[in-house]
Amino acid sequence: MTSVTSTFDPVKYKATTTAQWQSAAEAWHRWGPTLSQWLEEATDVMLDMAGVGPGSRVLDVAAGAGEQTLVVARRVGASGYVLATDISPNILEFCKRDASAAGLTNVETQVMDGENLDVKEGAFDAVISRVGLIYFPDQQRALAGMRRTLKTGGRVAAIVYSTPENNRFFSIPISTIRRRAQLPPPLPGQPGPFSLGKLGVIEEAYARAGFHDAQARVIPAPLRMPSAAECVRFERESFGALHQMMSSLSASEQEETWAEIEQELRQFEGSNGFGGPCEMVVAVAVK
Repeated sequence: MTSVTSTFDPVKYKATTTAQWQSAAEAWHRWGPTLSQWLEEATDVMLDMAGVGPGSRVLDVAAGAGEQTLVVARRVGASGYVLATDISPNILEFCKRDASAAGLTNVETQVMDGENLDVKEGAFDAVISRVGLIYFPDQQRALAGMRRTLKTGGRVAAIVYSTPENNRFFSIPISTIRRRAQLPPPLPGQPGPFSLGKLGVIEEAYARAGFHDAQARVIPAPLRMPSAAECVRFERESFGALHQMMSSLSASEQEETWAEIEQELRQFEGSNGFGGPCEMVVAVAVK
């Protein structure tokens, strides 16, 4: 196998990302209860820091299947409003269906690229993005668009992974695949799960986009599951990017890679099941 070398192509990356989420939409929605439990504390902290309450108008960027969108909708109440956007029509359809099934009439959905937010200027009190901003090729363009949509004094809020060493439930699969597929290390500025995780990085990104009074909180968010095997099943079904990283491997090589990942993750099994190390950064700033 020859080593893979390439330059980052944001257009190709975005097309691939859209295709990944179109394919993974059903699985991501099916794993919604796991996502809800795993990210509940970080989501609540994000909404508190963003000042989301009754009557708030909220833009949810990269909303996915919308589990957190519905949390927002219930928090803002009948006098509030939530617009959920995502680049994938398939995954956003689940958000629309679930909102309707829950009788939430204050939710709308719109297929939209987070780097090209086609919404009215100054229309929202808060813009949120839960584990989405990290994957945008041009994070500054995305933040500039978010700022434009906010009212003066409105807040942007994001949840991002911290560093690889504090998110080994995810960094172990990534590093294992990268080694087996002989992939080059990420290029500087390239989007990815840990692109905004180092201390001060997201606050600096906010400042560059024209926001002020940035604040960040670190939230421990271990991924608790019955076993390492169940964690691998979750990631295998839902994390399309991992499959894309393995695309150069044969079917048998891919199976061997997943087996190695599971073996490595077993170190986090104990008497109470699997506890995958995960740490989130919740960061907000003001327009």
